[in-house]
Amino acid sequence: MELLASITSFGGSMMSYLLPFLFVLTVVVFFHELGHFIVARWCKVSVQTFSIGFGGEIFGFNDKKGTRWRLSWIPLGGYVKFLGDENAASKPDRDSLEGMTEQEQAGSFHAKPLAARAAVVVAGPIANFLLAIAIFAFMFAFVGQRQTLPIVDAVTPGSAAEQAGFKAGDRIRSIDGKSIESFTDIQRIVSISAGQELTIFVDRAGSQLALKATPYKQETKDAFGNTIRRGLLGIRRSASPDDWVLKTYDPLTALWKGCEETYFVISRTLYYLYEVVSGRENADQLGGPIRIAQVSGQVASMGFLALLNLAAVLSVSIGLINLFPIPMLDGGHLLFYAIEAIRGRPLSDRTQEIGFRIGLALVLMLMVFATWNDLIHLTSL
Repeated sequence: MELLASITSFGGSMMSYLLPFLFVLTVVVFFHELGHFIVARWCKVSVQTFSIGFGGEIFGFNDKKGTRWRLSWIPLGGYVKFLGDENAASKPDRDSLEGMTEQEQAGSFHAKPLAARAAVVVAGPIANFLLAIAIFAFMFAFVGQRQTLPIVDAVTPGSAAEQAGFKAGDRIRSIDGKSIESFTDIQRIVSISAGQELTIFVDRAGSQLALKATPYKQETKDAFGNTIRRGLLGIRRSASPDDWVLKTYDPLTALWKGCEETYFVISRTLYYLYEVVSGRENADQLGGPIRIAQVSGQVASMGFLALLNLAAVLSVSIGLINLFPIPMLDGGHLLFYAIEAIRGRPLSDRTQEIGFRIGLALVLMLMVFATWNDLIHLTSL
């Protein structure tokens, strides 16, 4: 009954989540498929369909090269269908390919050289990364980054920081050799270092000291009630207005910072997945469409720029997930192409069919697991 009540409550606020969710997902999916589309056109592949969403068409139009651009009813992804594809997963349609004229085969995706096919496939995830870099760079250049100087205002009694010898007024210069410019830099390193000893250099009254500290893991709630598990040292940032700055960057520096931010999201995601696989982290943070919709609505309440930032983070995540070597995903196609490059010929249709079925089963299992996590998460709010 508690789960049913939570779902009903969530459904009541669904409309406030729906528009932000559709905006974020549509932007991310569009650029992913646009990456496939642009490189396919460069490689002279005939593109039959460019679809945002699955299922029946809401509306669409044909461009001058015959591609059907369409918006479909199920807004949980999208696809680009090439000449010679049997379905949206780009499984080759052998009967169709055998019945093509030479001119038609020249425009078929599956008749293209291996390098061209690989370029078309990898272009989707790369487009996601480029979109994220562009959004982050825009934020750094035109919105700015609010930073707190890395000065310790207070130390929590009994914390890892107190045990390591931190004092109020210490200015943190580096952690494990990584330069620290703001309090956010400290949080990012410490949050993923629970149970790991860190070497931290601080300035104290003109002297530089090396302190050893091991963050502890703590479960906290964010402003929206979502559970967050992270490493903590037990230090508090300065509340003085003199220690807060809004920093903007020139375009080139902003672009570099955008690349760094994208790399951070990738590395943080891979680190979390490694922790889950190794059994050191719980998989309950893996979310599906319901969680994305909920977070989109929460972030939208903070303003459009916050929602844009979420789109960048989600774009990185979708690009990364699509590179996993699972048939049905872009990474699965790249795996097949790598095997083809080694063998000198493609895998048999039967082997590819088995691979696609296994991939579909894995994707469906992941979706069910993520959705179950979403529903359990609703009961805890």
